[in-house]
Amino acid sequence: MITCFIRYEIDPFRVEAFNEYARNWGQAIPRCGADLVGYYAPHEGSATTAYAVYNIASLAAYEAYRERLRNDPMGRANYEFAKREQFIRREDRVFLRLASAPHAELIKP
Repeated sequence: MITCFIRYEIDPFRVEAFNEYARNWGQAIPRCGADLVGYYAPHEGSATTAYAVYNIASLAAYEAYRERLRNDPMGRANYEFAKREQFIRREDRVFLRLASAPHAELIKP
């Protein structure tokens, strides 16, 4: 299992557009085969940094997932929405593997 972390630099005056983009991916990404952890928009601090995180079995599975996403009507529409509205200034993607497992059980105070 690998995890894809995407760091976005977004237009600070277009956070609502990014939120719409994120909600759209919330529907399309799981349907196309990735385990979406979530999209995260600015709340406090930087108004230009946002993130997305999802899990996928392997880089080969990622390539197949990306193809399904490109062919998905909502996925295609969301790519076009971002291109048309230009609220994303930059996007950086990195794939990481979990190195800290197994984790201890969470103890709630």
